[in-house]
Amino acid sequence: MIVYNDTVILDDTAEQEWLTWMKETHIPEIMATGCFSSYRILSIIDSPNDGVTYCVQYNADSIEQFQEYYNKHLYKFKEIHEQEFAERFVLFNTLMKTID
Repeated sequence: MIVYNDTVILDDTAEQEWLTWMKETHIPEIMATGCFSSYRILSIIDSPNDGVTYCVQYNADSIEQFQEYYNKHLYKFKEIHEQEFAERFVLFNTLMKTID
């Protein structure tokens, strides 16, 4: 399984707005692409960063599914995220593979 992880560091003032937007709008739109089979949202308990840190992990059954997301959808969704929360977050991505 391929895990695409977005780590987001938010200003404290944006946390609740961001979390609601992610749950109600952004994640459903990403899942509607059909590129991922599941997702989860995690809160980082011991983050060394200022603000609040979350990870959103999207699971793809194959690297090809992730590549479809990357090639067709990623930059559109990054732009939307930036428009909604400009200057109130830092985001970085990690691509991982589960080990059986």
